[in-house]
Amino acid sequence: MIRFLRNWTLPVISLALLLFGITHVLQANRDMPSVPPPAPPPRSPFGDSIAASGLIEPRSENISIGSPFSGVIQEVFVNAEKVGSTVRQGDPLFRIDDRHLRAQLAVEQALLATPRAQLQRLDALPRPEEVKPAEFRVVAAQARLQSANDAFERAMKLRQNAALPEAEIVAAIQEKEFAVAELARAESELALLKAGAWVHDRHIIEADVQAIEARIQQIQTEIDRSLVRAPLDGVVLQVNIRPGEFVGTPASKDLIVLGDMGQPHVRVDVDENDIPRFRPGSAASAIVRGSADDRLEIDFVRVEPYVIPKQALTGNNTERVDTRVLQVIFAVRPNQTEVFVGQQVDVFIKAEPIAGPGLSEANSASPPR
Repeated sequence: MIRFLRNWTLPVISLALLLFGITHVLQANRDMPSVPPPAPPPRSPFGDSIAASGLIEPRSENISIGSPFSGVIQEVFVNAEKVGSTVRQGDPLFRIDDRHLRAQLAVEQALLATPRAQLQRLDALPRPEEVKPAEFRVVAAQARLQSANDAFERAMKLRQNAALPEAEIVAAIQEKEFAVAELARAESELALLKAGAWVHDRHIIEADVQAIEARIQQIQTEIDRSLVRAPLDGVVLQVNIRPGEFVGTPASKDLIVLGDMGQPHVRVDVDENDIPRFRPGSAASAIVRGSADDRLEIDFVRVEPYVIPKQALTGNNTERVDTRVLQVIFAVRPNQTEVFVGQQVDVFIKAEPIAGPGLSEANSASPPR
């Protein structure tokens, strides 16, 4: 039995494997039928053109709404269901938890009551109840001075006749001087009372009021900043926050993205090798990726005169990663095919012809993917 397997089974298996290998090699080397592209390649409408890639963006560019300070999201006014809706300038977008600020505001408002009450007390001075006793003290001092004057005059007359001891005469003189001083003090106290509050005391209290009011205004500003509002009229393009989430500064993601979609723009990357052939204001045409029939009429808007590294890389091994591009902005004319923010388009810009044979046709090639 073992001899039978060795003599017949193994050769048969080897022959079958040989036939399988030959069949696989023949099928692998067979020419595959050409597959037509899903869409015809875009063609330039110009004789000499610059082929470039473009990206649809809002007229205002993408506005990434951030948070003025770190905190927990308390409320979101534009949730994911409202993506694509229009907001007006000043409309609330979301609120950061501001309960600690409102507590500080209540404390400062309570502290403000004390200096304001002190100012009201200074404005009410002098009190009529305090003026009357002071006037009575002046009258009493005047009466005492009158009595002291009478005693002094009698003492002077008796002194001439040597009928009064010297000690009593000295006492009469001192009593008169004391009465004069008492009257002067009573009159000064009455004048001070009627003068009301001292202006410098008022300035000190007013400074306290201003300091507390400044702190209140600062806290109110922080409360107002905790409510993030739309900076312009636009469309909600993306919402990436939910109530209860924590956001930092700077945020690790785009919280809310807005854009003015009144007239979409196309941001075109012109390769650095094509910059010498580009002229600002040149005519251009764009074709939506995936449909050669959706041609967009676009108008030149501006050039951003700062050549930057290319960011939209295809991942092809042969693609240079050190390529730099000039960004040119075009506006999409109204009443055309609907486009969406972030959608890629193929752009052809009318360019200056290149000297040399056979190069004009090369200028009309499709833009790099």
